[in-house]
Amino acid sequence: MSLNPYLNFDGNTREVVLYYASIFGLEEPAILTFGSNPQSEIPPGTENLVMHTQLKIAGSTLMFSDNFPGRPFRQGNNFSLAYVSSDKDAIKDAFDKLKQCGKVELELQETSWSPYYGYLTDKYGVGWQFNYES
Repeated sequence: MSLNPYLNFDGNTREVVLYYASIFGLEEPAILTFGSNPQSEIPPGTENLVMHTQLKIAGSTLMFSDNFPGRPFRQGNNFSLAYVSSDKDAIKDAFDKLKQCGKVELELQETSWSPYYGYLTDKYGVGWQFNYES
């Protein structure tokens, strides 16, 4: 189980990640694009934007994505926390509690990258991603 910072950028995630990788002497990471996800309905021309990538820096995982196509980007509020667990019950429990007085962006469901994933914004405006990892 882990809790990872997830940073969003406005179309320049690939540049950011490659920069950080070079700073910390890391290999270029695998990059999943919005166009590689058949479940995403995205505007034309956004297929190559980064949907997900990550770097392991000093034992911690830092996750990255371009802002979802069509959603407004707000500098300074471009992060979320990713709760990654192999315990579906713990994921559901935390999700159900945090969605109280919050806003569910994506109910817990199967996606192309996870058998159990959801996203919400809690009552304090913090974005939470929940991801099942076996």
